[in-house]
Amino acid sequence: MSDLTVPAAYVHSLIKSLEDSSADLRALLEAAEISAEELQQPELSAAKYGRLYQKAMWQMRDESYGMPSGGKVPNGTFRMMCLCCIHCPTMGEAMQRASEFYEICRGARIKPIYEERGRHGSVTLGPLEEVSDEEFDQIMTDAGRNSIRTALSCWHHFQSWLVGRRVELSAVCFSFSKPRDARDYEVLFQAPVKFNQPVNQLRFELSQSKLPLVQTEESLQGFLKTAPYQLLVMVDSDNSLRAQVRALIGRDFSRPLPGAEQVAETLHMSVTTLRRRLQAEGTSYQKIKDECRREAATNYLSYPDLSNTDVALLMGFEETSAFFRSFKKWTGMTPGDYRRQIS
Repeated sequence: MSDLTVPAAYVHSLIKSLEDSSADLRALLEAAEISAEELQQPELSAAKYGRLYQKAMWQMRDESYGMPSGGKVPNGTFRMMCLCCIHCPTMGEAMQRASEFYEICRGARIKPIYEERGRHGSVTLGPLEEVSDEEFDQIMTDAGRNSIRTALSCWHHFQSWLVGRRVELSAVCFSFSKPRDARDYEVLFQAPVKFNQPVNQLRFELSQSKLPLVQTEESLQGFLKTAPYQLLVMVDSDNSLRAQVRALIGRDFSRPLPGAEQVAETLHMSVTTLRRRLQAEGTSYQKIKDECRREAATNYLSYPDLSNTDVALLMGFEETSAFFRSFKKWTGMTPGDYRRQIS
């Protein structure tokens, strides 16, 4: 059964950070159920990576762990920020409110700065009003490129979760020089990446800022139980049509999925062409949709803190029994059987 993964380089970067801190690395790896053998592989389960990050944040009592902040952000801060944003009508307004929230919360010395200029919008990692340019520059220097990359990626994924679809970026800017793994940055953001820039920033067409929020306080509850998993899951580097369809379907199943007609229109082709080309790749729209749903369900079920009812709601099922029937159709086993198998 397939599983969403993250590159080993990201895992090793997090582990090195934990080794340099006061964290109990052995206990964290055991809690995340990550074995020594898995750490030698080129990729790691995204769910396990998310659990490791989650456990590290709680042990360090810092929700900004692994990202630039200039201080410790108390546990529960992210939840309150989400509650402040969740009722905004559009993504742009939600990001503006997030920026205002971090201006008054404890711990952080930097925040996401949302701006609109002409036909474009942007989210930039910038200082609080009370922070001097010198202090901000030192925070970003101490953070390092992996931390900055993670922060911008998390904000991008958060925006995408809010609107229930991937926010298309026109460019991503970094202040540091081009690294050896620059290609991984392009795969991660699916956009042109620029280095040696004056800011660390996400850029997008203003139309993306006007996208309506589809999430609610109810869907937020499940999101928070698995955070930061949904903010850390990386995108596939596969350039096939199948991969493009998977990206358009996304990983948020709490809202209605796009139909084949909508996907075909987005890809600028007819439904007939979409079906023919997918058939040539040995698949179909329905098969891809079922694959995506199965992967999401199995990842959620790997979280002990999520009940089967929680997972059903995250998957968009109003009735838990309907989720049970669908899961058995996808995998040949019940959610309970699956959980016993991986325990």
